[in-house]
Amino acid sequence: MGGVDRLWPVAGPPEADLIELYDYPPDLRRPFVRANFVSSVDGAATVDGRSGGLSDRADREVFALQRAMADVILVGAGTARAEGYRGARLPEEHAALRRKLGLAPVPPVAVVTATCWLTSEHVLVTDTEVLPIVITVESAPVEHRRRLAEAGVPVLIAGEHWADPAAAVRMLGERGLCRVLAEGGPHLFGELIAADLVDELCLTLSPRLVGGTAGRIAATPQELDPRRLRLASAVHADDALLLRYERHQAVDQAGGQARGQAADQAG
Repeated sequence: MGGVDRLWPVAGPPEADLIELYDYPPDLRRPFVRANFVSSVDGAATVDGRSGGLSDRADREVFALQRAMADVILVGAGTARAEGYRGARLPEEHAALRRKLGLAPVPPVAVVTATCWLTSEHVLVTDTEVLPIVITVESAPVEHRRRLAEAGVPVLIAGEHWADPAAAVRMLGERGLCRVLAEGGPHLFGELIAADLVDELCLTLSPRLVGGTAGRIAATPQELDPRRLRLASAVHADDALLLRYERHQAVDQAGGQARGQAADQAG
């Protein structure tokens, strides 16, 4: 990536360190959930209903790099529809990186949908190198679930009427998919925050003022107790700030206990 200025931590050539900055922790024994979002400087998560209106070259390149390092891409049904999701496509340089890291050739997209909205005719199923994973609930239409299963799509049940994020993340981990990249939307991210499942947030601050009624990157029915994060890295490119925050060390032990309790309840 050209024109990158690494602001924090300050050490070494910026471009050579991007892979190191955005790699996942080694030897993961449980799912590590990284969320990735872009926001205008006045807090808007979308322009005309899509995040693409906020994204520039640097954000797109880091977005692609994060996908190249993930085991699975986790997304809510609303975002998958609004953003026109298809199966992940990787350039050769990222395919080579995955081989070096010992990852599968392409990360699957895992769609969380309480209505089992995804059909076997959707481009996520028909235009992809690897079939998606559908995370749904017991009350979802049985016929939808059956058709997906017949098409070879793994269908995971994460609750009766509501897709429990802790159960969803746990089941991904049971499939060996521990490098979890959550790409939205705001409601799924809000549920991950509420369940204390977010290990890291990668946030691009787009140099734009949007105004209007655009939502934030996270949405929950009520305010939550604030989760403290620690700035892990900051990169400047094309007037945008690419920030990476991780769980604050002081609260990590308590957070880990909460995660364990959530997983026990989900099980």
